[in-house]
Amino acid sequence: MTHRLPYTNVSPQPDEEKKKSTIVDSIQQLGQTNITAASPDTNIYCLTIIGQVEGHVVLPPQNKTTKYEHIIPQLVAAEQNPKIEGVLIILNTVGGDVEAGLAIAEMISSLSKPTVTLVLGGGHSIGVPIAVSADYSIIAETATMTIHPIRLNGLVIGVPQTFEYLDKMQDRVLRFILSHSTISEQELKSLMFKTGELTRDIGTTVIGMDAVSKGLINQVGGVAEAIRELNRRIEEKKMAATGGVVQ
Repeated sequence: MTHRLPYTNVSPQPDEEKKKSTIVDSIQQLGQTNITAASPDTNIYCLTIIGQVEGHVVLPPQNKTTKYEHIIPQLVAAEQNPKIEGVLIILNTVGGDVEAGLAIAEMISSLSKPTVTLVLGGGHSIGVPIAVSADYSIIAETATMTIHPIRLNGLVIGVPQTFEYLDKMQDRVLRFILSHSTISEQELKSLMFKTGELTRDIGTTVIGMDAVSKGLINQVGGVAEAIRELNRRIEEKKMAATGGVVQ
């Protein structure tokens, strides 16, 4: 005769509950699950920059934003974690705060580990310096990048000092893009100050292959190409560190 045990509702172990709670908190705060380390089964850290890059001013809650005070410690953690060998940065951003965007771009460019950026959807405005900040950049075939001068929305510029400040900020953005891509200064300025293409503004929108042909982005591709390129660079770095001997 077969005896069946009564049904019991087995509750999760404390460690499992803690892990679930951490993941939920991570998603709520940063929109992703890996905060300070890569998953145990991967050596690549994936960082997402989506929506609007939020700077010193907190945007309304209905705006989808990437907070630079969240991104900076993640980059620091990725740099110092020995298990992480490469960083993949995925962008789908409309732009945002200039100084915050440049801070993120400068941090990415200063990482000692191989980095690859992938533009999906859009990498507009201050997203352009972030897109070119990595060792290698890839853009999806249908993704777009809007290049335009720096402007102050909703403010009346009434003193010469404000123009000087904007001019210096513009120069910082130009110098960064030029030093991290192969686009010429003449071509970049031509795209930035072109009239008649954008409504109520000056600038240019480039799509996929256009960004590559102009020297702004290295390659057209997607996630598979980005991961393949990052793994290739990781292996190259290992080979260089060991004198060409495979470990």
